[in-house]
Amino acid sequence: MNWSGVGNWFKSQVTLNNLFRLFLGQLVSFVLALMSFTSSLIASLGVDAPITQTSFTYFTLAVVYGSILLRRGQKLRIPWYWYLALGFVDVQGNYLVNKAYQFSSITSVTLLDCWTIVWAIILTYIFIGTRYSLWQLCGAALCVLGLGLVVLSDAGVGGGGGSKPLLGDALVIAGTLFFSMSNVGEEFCVKKKDRVEVVSMIGLFGMLLSGVELSIFELKSLESVTWSTDIILAFAGYTLASFLFYTITPFVLKLSGATMFNLSLLTSDMWAVVVRILFYRQQVDWLYFIAFGLVVIGLVIYSTTEKDVVPEDGGHNVEYQVLNAENVAS
Repeated sequence: MNWSGVGNWFKSQVTLNNLFRLFLGQLVSFVLALMSFTSSLIASLGVDAPITQTSFTYFTLAVVYGSILLRRGQKLRIPWYWYLALGFVDVQGNYLVNKAYQFSSITSVTLLDCWTIVWAIILTYIFIGTRYSLWQLCGAALCVLGLGLVVLSDAGVGGGGGSKPLLGDALVIAGTLFFSMSNVGEEFCVKKKDRVEVVSMIGLFGMLLSGVELSIFELKSLESVTWSTDIILAFAGYTLASFLFYTITPFVLKLSGATMFNLSLLTSDMWAVVVRILFYRQQVDWLYFIAFGLVVIGLVIYSTTEKDVVPEDGGHNVEYQVLNAENVAS
């Protein structure tokens, strides 16, 4: 073995910049795992208020980043109605995924979050004109196969956790559809416009839309909640984790792109398994490990062949060629 060649490669690849990007990727992955854990904890404490828990997040985003935007005194670079649409799909995605914790296990929800990549491929193909390579499609197919094993386990073959695991799985898959729309729009806005403006407007419109939906659908659930220190701390933990997620994600996307971001988020599934075993004292079925392995292999194949084929229309959608296909919760 040519050790000098290996050493030269190591020196060229392991730089402070690469280590910093790796650190940010793992940080956002750990924060995503904290979001999953606190949301699952809120559900286990008997609180069914998915809109309420995300309302605090949108409020903090609007206050912190909105204050920075107002201090700058600049006009919006993107029309407000686009931010309204972006906030709407983001709110629905958060609601459906957080609602799923009422019926399914944390491992199922975090693994099925990977379904976002499937929706992103479909949406970018239809509406943007992005063309994907055969290897990318093969990687996505492996992901779908792994996610199918999760559903199979939750159907009773392997004894998945949760009161109504299939309903929880369906909610997650529906939520990832909204997340994929939010992620595709958010990444384009962040890369082409102002990060502070994008995050603050998502917070503002997310807060307004959450307030409307909360007053219609969730007031009775809130009235039945017996607030305790544990519940308040769980809400605070979720708000802090999700605020950090919305804050760090744009940096990872700008510095690393979709490849490292997608690969980094895979470790959040591993954290979810650890949480389920250590905190909830639940056994994890062997199908989960096979499913996770297939998802990892599929996403590695997809991410390492990430360069999309330019459409035959002359490439007027070139700015969309590198899209984030695996963003969660946001």
